[in-house]
Amino acid sequence: MLAPMSQDDGSTSAGQSKFTALVLEDDPICAKVLTDLIGDEGGKAVICPSIATAQSALSQGRFDLYILDDQLPDGRGSVFYYQLREGGHWAPAIMLTGYPHIPVAVELTRDGLFDYLTKPIDVEAVRERLRKATRTVDQAERRLAKVTFVAGSRAMGEVERMVWQAVANPRATVLLTGETGTGKDLLARVIHERTFAQTAPLPPFISLSCPTLPAEMFEAELFGAEKGSYTGAYQQRCGLVEAAHGGTLFLDEISEVPILLQAKLLQFLETRAYRRLGSTEPKQFDGRIIAASNRSLPEEVKEGRFRQDLLYRLDVFSIHLPPLRDRPEDLGDLIGVLLDQLAHKHERKKPVVKPKDIEALQKYDFPGNVRELRNLLERSLLQTPAEASWLQMDAAWLTQALKASRQRAPPAPPA
Repeated sequence: MLAPMSQDDGSTSAGQSKFTALVLEDDPICAKVLTDLIGDEGGKAVICPSIATAQSALSQGRFDLYILDDQLPDGRGSVFYYQLREGGHWAPAIMLTGYPHIPVAVELTRDGLFDYLTKPIDVEAVRERLRKATRTVDQAERRLAKVTFVAGSRAMGEVERMVWQAVANPRATVLLTGETGTGKDLLARVIHERTFAQTAPLPPFISLSCPTLPAEMFEAELFGAEKGSYTGAYQQRCGLVEAAHGGTLFLDEISEVPILLQAKLLQFLETRAYRRLGSTEPKQFDGRIIAASNRSLPEEVKEGRFRQDLLYRLDVFSIHLPPLRDRPEDLGDLIGVLLDQLAHKHERKKPVVKPKDIEALQKYDFPGNVRELRNLLERSLLQTPAEASWLQMDAAWLTQALKASRQRAPPAPPA
């Protein structure tokens, strides 16, 4: 079996490379042309002449770019592309083929492929795509840095695995469940950012808080309305579905949608088609749909407050966010991430949390979950002198938290 070969141009060492590209190509001449082009752009090419060698290379690290020939000795590059996505490898991928097939190209592009080029290689076309792809990588890394996701514990590791599966299937509806304050809205944004990591500019992320919307305005708010379609409709109104076209529609606390309106929502989820209120012209939604609930939807179904068929339609990729009390090992990393964000927000130096304070926090249940922790840290940061090295934890809160923890602790066994 041939091993992956790392190749650089003469001017760029491995330590200085701007990016690393995995090139899945069994033709030595094409591989050499691609290596030179990548080197010209300041990158390093890892040449893999088969899918087996590419899989071996992936096991050793991640890449910033993938260039995939479709016809390989041991399989299809187009199949390998989907394996990349399922494995959480979101970097831009360019497909090369000497046997172009338009339906396949359209399908791959809809599923996130960066570009689809035909052979023989057009050097200038590949060069232009390389430059565009590496710019996209830089933009994506900046975006993803803003939505840090702490997944150190086993429970959150499973969440991370499910997130990557959802990202690899951009047309699938995602249902997020978990207690209030666990960060379902943040996770929705993480999925959005990763799904569209290769897209510049970033498509819209449109959020609808279902409990805040009056039942009589639900349809107009979601689907839009024509002028005069209801009392007070003095002009045409664009709905949230239309605004989210090409991006993500996030339906937060979907269990709060009134039962009488759930049929309309179900029809939209099934067909992705909708009409503005007062219009006969159908429109089609092309984008990602994420829903979230802090209630058990199966229990809501049993109580007659939620439609069984709507639950089936939503529950394609279900991701449960565990409460903070079930993952105390994440607390230290999470505190660091939140303090980074808060220090930046308030333009303050980031102080350090004392180990004894972290130990105290790990004994607390955090009924408000991440939201409660963030509020505590923000309050404590604002009470801490700007020049202080250590965070002055809110003493009143800490006393109450420790008292509550002792009350919940099981009694000591008799001597």
